[in-house]
Amino acid sequence: MPWDPRPLNDGREIPSIGFGTWKMGNGEAPITQVDQAISVGFSHVDTAQAYRNETEAGIAIRESGLERKEIFITTKYSGLDGLDIRTSINNSLKNLGVSYVDLYLIHHPRLAVPDIPTAWAEMEAIQAEGLVKSIGVSNFEVDHLAILLASAKVKPAANQILLHPYVYARQLPMLEYAAKHNIVIEAYSALIPITTFPGGPVDAPLLLAWTKAKGAVVITTQTDVIRNSTSSKKDRLLGYLNAGDLQLTADDILSIDVAGAKGPPYARRFARQLLRVGGGRRLLTAGLLGTAVVGLMLSGHLRFCS
Repeated sequence: MPWDPRPLNDGREIPSIGFGTWKMGNGEAPITQVDQAISVGFSHVDTAQAYRNETEAGIAIRESGLERKEIFITTKYSGLDGLDIRTSINNSLKNLGVSYVDLYLIHHPRLAVPDIPTAWAEMEAIQAEGLVKSIGVSNFEVDHLAILLASAKVKPAANQILLHPYVYARQLPMLEYAAKHNIVIEAYSALIPITTFPGGPVDAPLLLAWTKAKGAVVITTQTDVIRNSTSSKKDRLLGYLNAGDLQLTADDILSIDVAGAKGPPYARRFARQLLRVGGGRRLLTAGLLGTAVVGLMLSGHLRFCS
């Protein structure tokens, strides 16, 4: 299962697949699911203030019996309850029951208050104090990163973004910008083309292999349930790990790129309906129909990431 660790720009490494706790809620369910993920081989747990299950993730991690250094923990500053970054990281450490996290992300650029440079300076400070090993961002676009880098002493180690074939063309400028500045891309919701928009040409293992081929760290979750699937939760998790064995050719990757650029089946039907009623003719004339469809997809699925 060669999900080999990815080097970060600060000299550390990050496991190239992680198990996220988004949509799990709290209580016993996330404890059980994180425990199961660790038991089948996941060594990277991704959570956030906004998910309200850091405590449960921490319980599962401690009950796994693994040493702290054997688990990579990511959590995120989500601006919960209006608290600042320093207060929030201390609360997260308490919730998780650890003395540090491996990666701490600003969950969204709008949470970087009063502005991106000031918020990033606070991130650099908590890193210098050893509360977090690496620092990064989530849902940042190119212009946000440009503002950050203009005053940063420490580059973000990672940017966690929505990434799957249906939004690849839209996210390509970010992928290229991140590569230029040696910032690792983490991909959330990589399985949307089959969990939310079924009927497309690509299955789960290929989607994960495609995401890996694009150089991104995959953040998946037990809530990535494929409609009409009869597989157990454990089998799905093992399938995600086994997808690391798949080696796609350049032609395979290009074929998925091309299929993704067409959008999901529902989006193509929506576009045809727009054209039939005349509402899409102006967009088509302006060359904007595809952009409009992708925009609808993004507005419906861009969220505090998994």
